[in-house]
Amino acid sequence: MKRVAKPVFFVVAILTIVFTVLSMTGISTSYADIKTTIIKGVSDIRWGIDIRGGVDVTFTPPEGTEADKEQLDSAAQVMKQRLVTLGITDYEVYTDDNSDRIIVRFPWKSDETNFDAKDAIQELGDTAVLTFREGYEVDDTGAPTGVTASNIILEGSDVDNAEAVYGQLDSSGNTGWMVSLKLKDSGKEAFAEATTRLAEDNGVISIWMDDTCISYPSVNEAITNGEATITGDFSQESAQELANKINGGALPFELETENYSTIDPTLGTGARDAMVLAGVIAFILICIFMITVYRLPGFIACIALAGQVGGMIASLTGFFPGMSSFTLTIPGIAGIILSIGMGVDANIITAERIKEEINSGKSIDGAIELGYQRAFSAIFDGNVTCIIVAIILMGTFGPPDSFFAVIMSPLLSWFPPSTEGAIFSFGYTLFTGMIANFVFGVLASKYMTKPISRFKCFRHPKFYGGRADV
Repeated sequence: MKRVAKPVFFVVAILTIVFTVLSMTGISTSYADIKTTIIKGVSDIRWGIDIRGGVDVTFTPPEGTEADKEQLDSAAQVMKQRLVTLGITDYEVYTDDNSDRIIVRFPWKSDETNFDAKDAIQELGDTAVLTFREGYEVDDTGAPTGVTASNIILEGSDVDNAEAVYGQLDSSGNTGWMVSLKLKDSGKEAFAEATTRLAEDNGVISIWMDDTCISYPSVNEAITNGEATITGDFSQESAQELANKINGGALPFELETENYSTIDPTLGTGARDAMVLAGVIAFILICIFMITVYRLPGFIACIALAGQVGGMIASLTGFFPGMSSFTLTIPGIAGIILSIGMGVDANIITAERIKEEINSGKSIDGAIELGYQRAFSAIFDGNVTCIIVAIILMGTFGPPDSFFAVIMSPLLSWFPPSTEGAIFSFGYTLFTGMIANFVFGVLASKYMTKPISRFKCFRHPKFYGGRADV
């Protein structure tokens, strides 16, 4: 067996505990009334409508615009895509064909304090039509005029995908955040013609949401392959925000806000706190069981399970760079519970294997090595099966431009778009939970068990659940 140095136990255990605590508490600083978040914690989770309430808004086409059922359904689908792209998975979007209305309900932001429905509606991208226009000519109100008003190069429907990426910005080797843009075939020719012409004198292509300009990058070279990058003084957040707006899709017509109101929560924060308390009690009982039955491996399993919980929370809060906060819904909580159950199962399988090997006469070192080897196949099969299911759910019911939707596009192209936030939320928490299980339940657990078993005080079989007479 390849030996692992004793200090590795303390390194892995401390890193796991610190990560778990930080993922829950986060780190922020306050100066006067200004709060700056350095690391996001549980308080940054966006809770669903039933927990925290939200906004109910009704959209209609402009007066004089007649929208048929197909156009209304298309607009509703775009609204769903925008919501899920923003990490809002607890929502309701439905159409009223008889009165040409689209009704949207979604929860408040995690940091919302004023609960202003009008401000919250702006988060949907102002329900505007996305266009790429030549130049940047504006009037006194900031609306497009002249060539910019008359020459629309692309519409939102011509964009295949936009994403925030970090890389080299120029030939001098400077690096930073930018927005990578990929066009559909319908927009490649027009974009190639415009960029070829504008590149001669570093012209501008401005990007608009209705009459509001969201970016106006200069054209440095002709883009003939339908793939471009938008560079500038971007932070990670601003690059992601621009990519989200571009990915919002193209509405078949402009939408106007007919009316809006706030929604009171049906469960409330009291129910949320009760669920959290029940989860803490359940986790303590699981730890007591694991330590009582499996002793030292059970104790290490508790640390690993805490790390897995921390990993799932971190994936919801936006703890990791490049990930935004995510709405935690009831189906999402179900995904977390299932993932923790799989984590407990993985640790029990490993601990039982170690105990069996010790009772069959193996040495402590040999039993631990064989225990992890023989348990891994069962753990791997169960986790990979759940991961495949989660990928299918996220690819089918998530944003059509997401990574999982792209890899499943050959299959999904046979079916109409079916964005459904609640199912996507379940798949998301299940996927992140299974990844966290591999990292903490298998890898971290192994690199805590091997080194701690080398301490003389832990060299007796009774610490691994073995019989005293072995």
